[in-house]
Amino acid sequence: MNVKAFTYRDDRGNYYIGVEWDGKRYNFSLLWEYYKQFAAKGKGPTLQFLQVMIELGFFELDTFKEVVETVSSFRSLNDLELRGSERIDLPVSRPQKVLCLGRNYKAHAEEWGATVPEEPIIFAKLASALTPHNSPIRLPDWPGSVEHEIELAVIVGKAGRVHSEEEAWEYVAGYTIANDVTARDLQLADFKKCWPWLRSKSFDTFGPLGPVVVPRQVFPEPPELNMTLRVNGEVRQQANTREMVFGIPRILVEISKFATLTPGDVILTGTPAGTGPLQPGDVVEAEIEGIGVLFNSVVAG
Repeated sequence: MNVKAFTYRDDRGNYYIGVEWDGKRYNFSLLWEYYKQFAAKGKGPTLQFLQVMIELGFFELDTFKEVVETVSSFRSLNDLELRGSERIDLPVSRPQKVLCLGRNYKAHAEEWGATVPEEPIIFAKLASALTPHNSPIRLPDWPGSVEHEIELAVIVGKAGRVHSEEEAWEYVAGYTIANDVTARDLQLADFKKCWPWLRSKSFDTFGPLGPVVVPRQVFPEPPELNMTLRVNGEVRQQANTREMVFGIPRILVEISKFATLTPGDVILTGTPAGTGPLQPGDVVEAEIEGIGVLFNSVVAG
């Protein structure tokens, strides 16, 4: 069963959690309130944001199944079905960390004349760069060429440090889609100066993320998912996550050597070959099998 969850705003600006279940989308925040009345005598937290659900340890496939199936057993879900006017927001709105992998696909390393690393290259992207599905990527006029990078993003669901690859999956809440937009000319200039490339990755809107998070339990481990990025309908990037040089367990172990994982952290697992420039007026669609399509327009900014 492929369950997808998301945070959204209604036309009054109120925030809710949504869930896609059997091809239909429902207000899960209200489902949860009905479930509490039926199964927990009204006791339990209010859930309006997906990140809160993740932080509380409720983001599990079994939780969604229990809530939806319990509520549907005593009332109709028709009035909880979403009608399409909602605006999808960031799946996690306040991650403590956004960490990324460099050169984690062999073909991407080769297209830049670089070697495949012997250990994961880990860098950071500012959380303020994150922007939701169906929002614009704004191109500043001074740093030169800006490029797209589709990536599978891991959402952390458990606090702690991962000491072995065998335990790593316990720390994964789910998966979403990321576009690690990069000011490429600025990045290359910083390379030459032996400077870090934080600023080339962290302009406002340079981190499209979403539109949904799929619970880890939906996919086999490791997930082997087809990835495709299109610009104006033209395929620019195409690969499968099985092609990663370092898999998700190794990535989590390496991060844990220097940082404690926190629920809601976002980890971008690297981009395949085919990165290319973006121009104002472009339409970018980043698609990952089983998750969906992350849509963003490009504007001058």
